[in-house]
Amino acid sequence: MTAGALPDLVGRHRECKELDDLLVGLRKGESRVRVIRGEAGIGKSVLLEYAVARASEVTVTRARGIEADMELPYASLHQLCAPFLAEVDALPGPQRDALRVAFGMAAGDPPDRFLVGLAVLTLLTRASETRPVLVVVDDAQWLDQVSLQTLEFVARRLLAEAVSMTFAVRDPEGQAALGGLPEMRLGGLDAAAAGELLEAAVGGRLERRVRDRFVAEMDGNPLALLEFSRGRSAAELAYGFGSSSPGVQGPVSSRVERDFVGRLGSLPPSTRTLLLIAAAEPVGDARLLVRAAAAMKITPDAAPAKAAGLIEFGESLRFRHPLVRSAVYHQADAEERRAVHRALAEATDPVLDPDRRAWHAAQAVDGPDEEVAAGLEQAADRARQRGGMAAEAVLLERAAEVTPDPWLRGSRALAAAEAHFSAASPDRATEQATLAELSPLGPLDRARVARLRARILFARRRSDEAAPLLLDAAAQFTAAESPLARETYLEAIGATIFAGRVHGPAGARAAAIAARGSGAPPSGSKAADQLLDGVATLLAGGYATGGPALRCALEPLLHEELGTREATMRWLLLVPVALEAFIHYAWDLTAWDALATRAVRLARDIGALGVLPPALIYAGGVRIHTGDFAEAGRMIDEADAIAAATGHAPHKYATLVLAAWRGDEDAAAGIIEEAKARATQRGEVSLLGAAGYIQGVLFNGLGRYDQALVAARSGIEHDGFNFTGLSLVEHVEAATRCGELGQARDSLARLVELTRAADTGWARGVTARSQALLTEGDEADGLYRIAIEQFRRDRVAVAVEMARTHLLYGEWLRRASRRSAAREHLRTAHEMFDGMPANAFAARARRELLACGERVKVREAKPSSALTPQESQIATLAAGGMTNPKIGAELFISPHTVEWHLRKVYSKLGISSRRALRNALAIAPDTATARSGGEPARETPGPPRS
Repeated sequence: MTAGALPDLVGRHRECKELDDLLVGLRKGESRVRVIRGEAGIGKSVLLEYAVARASEVTVTRARGIEADMELPYASLHQLCAPFLAEVDALPGPQRDALRVAFGMAAGDPPDRFLVGLAVLTLLTRASETRPVLVVVDDAQWLDQVSLQTLEFVARRLLAEAVSMTFAVRDPEGQAALGGLPEMRLGGLDAAAAGELLEAAVGGRLERRVRDRFVAEMDGNPLALLEFSRGRSAAELAYGFGSSSPGVQGPVSSRVERDFVGRLGSLPPSTRTLLLIAAAEPVGDARLLVRAAAAMKITPDAAPAKAAGLIEFGESLRFRHPLVRSAVYHQADAEERRAVHRALAEATDPVLDPDRRAWHAAQAVDGPDEEVAAGLEQAADRARQRGGMAAEAVLLERAAEVTPDPWLRGSRALAAAEAHFSAASPDRATEQATLAELSPLGPLDRARVARLRARILFARRRSDEAAPLLLDAAAQFTAAESPLARETYLEAIGATIFAGRVHGPAGARAAAIAARGSGAPPSGSKAADQLLDGVATLLAGGYATGGPALRCALEPLLHEELGTREATMRWLLLVPVALEAFIHYAWDLTAWDALATRAVRLARDIGALGVLPPALIYAGGVRIHTGDFAEAGRMIDEADAIAAATGHAPHKYATLVLAAWRGDEDAAAGIIEEAKARATQRGEVSLLGAAGYIQGVLFNGLGRYDQALVAARSGIEHDGFNFTGLSLVEHVEAATRCGELGQARDSLARLVELTRAADTGWARGVTARSQALLTEGDEADGLYRIAIEQFRRDRVAVAVEMARTHLLYGEWLRRASRRSAAREHLRTAHEMFDGMPANAFAARARRELLACGERVKVREAKPSSALTPQESQIATLAAGGMTNPKIGAELFISPHTVEWHLRKVYSKLGISSRRALRNALAIAPDTATARSGGEPARETPGPPRS
């Protein structure tokens, strides 16, 4: 069927118009994506052919998913990129290396699939600079998983490139594929169009009742109408021959497939065998088919199949429709299929295509076979090296099935389970773990199974159920003298952090005590070992003893050499536990900044988009505390955009904290309630504790101290690893304002205990300020001054707390009738909060200044405030001197998208060139450089000394 054949496109005028519009936009340089969905035979492939036929002055690249090829990683993506591979060496280094490893063109560490996606995006974008590119993917539901995920990532990142993507997806098989992308849903043709197509196919008019009955039976499915009318005349149908087949039930696609099976019966046996070889081998290589046919001692004669309308000849043998391939393969009995796969294994070059040879060999065996199992295991290892985790898992699963030795079978099933978990398939991971447990396993493998089951549980529900299982696994690793023990203890402590309890049998302290007393062997990483020692000592023995041990881990964490991608990934997975400890126990914003900055840089360098969003969130948290809300917002927005593009859930903590400090009650309320519901559902108590602190900040800023009191108390009562100390700060202020002095003193005593050993300006500052709230006279005056001096101590200053201290000091001075001094501090507080902007706290300062008799200027909106977060981020990086390609690599978008955003930035700022950006944004050169990630953030300048 060709795109230009009128009968094939009857009734599809709207769809053709939509594809025509897509092509018109593509020629103008616009990016568009369409996912054509519908049942088998509904016309998806025909519409793709229509688009290809109409794509004049456009480069078309194509891929087709094939069921038998689903387990070979990047097979479909390699097919799609083949026309552009000569340009691979021109890609940025990390992208080039990732793509070469993924396609088996080079050896190296397994690439992050999202970095591969960025490489494909860049490759297509470069090709589009010469001529627009149309990407056409048929039967996307049968692409190998990593190819499908990569193409979905590319589709979501297209914006201003002359690249369009059109997919065809069969439902119901592909219902979960490519969700959320713009769709074109195909149903059956209406009765009039279906009747027109039927009559055109049979070459004559039919009696209306006969035609309507036939149309109704086929449910408007074009392929069904064409195939069931094939070879039948209008006269035959008029007398009912074939118009109704008694006993034929089920979906139209099944009936069409049965019709194809019927045609196979009239073919010579050798032709049927040749078609079976072609159905089992998705490449369509004619020479391979000839070699396999020779191995089966048949003469390859495809002419009868062509005459029967089952195949077409082009550059290679091609089935007329995927249902033909399905019919050919599934109508053969098991022994026939095994014989064909055996022949294909013999015919496939073991050097050039060892993975496909191993897969065919596995399909050919009818029982245990160690040689085949070993070949599959080697293929799985090659898949892992290319970043094909899903393929690795399936290959290992099949290897375990055909392994004769029970010990080796258990080991391979366990490896398959771990690979399935890494590929985000927890159900299949559980199945394989169960199979592994049915086999004899050594102590180390049993520990691996225990850890895997705990990880699966934690991934599904971040409650306190996973931590005891991880501790048990860690103890087993320790008994086996495995270096995995310490890593697993850290995982257990991390699980308790999310579960949100310090005390109790499943709390962080219990996990820390177990880790300290375990005698676990060294892990091989100084940073990991010292971090575990520090965190465990901190939790088990208090900060007085744990603080120094924790600080010993900082230098190794900041400077440990990470020679491989695997080592870097392990480091990135350690950092959240380290950051939570340095933030909430060491009160160390400088360490927070340095660790988060390195985490973002490393995640960008290796393209680890799975861990980049949380790293950005931590870095954004630093910017919130330094008062740079605009930069914090940009980081959070980038994290959310990457999480959405990669299919991960957004991170709510920083979004909520930023909304609270901004005083944006409307934005915060909805997010908080959604986050609470999600936390309750997943057992993530830490988020409930965080909500107490967040609402404490929000309501204290708004001056609604009774609500702040309740919220902050909730944050304290959750007994969490994190946010308890910050909640105490909010509670002291709210309680003193509500006259609940007993509550305030109790919280102050706990705060003093938490900060006593933390020798940072942040810790000393919030403690002195909280003490000032509960004292009067000269003592209070002195404590406020001490707090301000302490906040100036740190290299990275906590500007929000500095501003807040000036506000509280100014409010106290006004009540003490020291209006001149009050105005000085209130003015400083207002200027700082207004510049962030922390609107609720700024309003508090403004009201106090008015009460002091001072008029307050209304802040004028800067031109840059009209920019969207991504526009602002791109403009900042461009102002710092980064080129469009570097900005694109930094933000995982194409240079064309960068340029498109910059044009909008120029228009909004009223400038005409990149040179004017710095003045228009009113940022200093060193700030722009720091924001670009080239250097750590510099100290936030404090206000004038009072």
